Amino acid sequence: MKLVVTVVGKDRVGIIAMVTRILADNNVNILSINQNIMDGFFNMILLAEAAESKIKLVDLQKVLKEQGEEIGVEIKAQHQDIFNVMHDI
Repeated sequence: MKLVVTVVGKDRVGIIAMVTRILADNNVNILSINQNIMDGFFNMILLAEAAESKIKLVDLQKVLKEQGEEIGVEIKAQHQDIFNVMHDI
């Protein structure tokens, strides 16, 4: 299953490290990552493959959300198909 992970919030040290550590700890492979910072705001979109992961999507979403809240960013993880439907023009 492919996932789209988005991160938005005030820039600070360690955002990418925290997100990628959670994914690595759960055997989720990062396929693509794109991030930028505009006027002090961090924005990242990451495409990942979770076929080898044992964690359920709902549990991964909870961990990412909770960890994001601890450092002041919003993190969402969605199945790629859901993300595509929501952003289809």
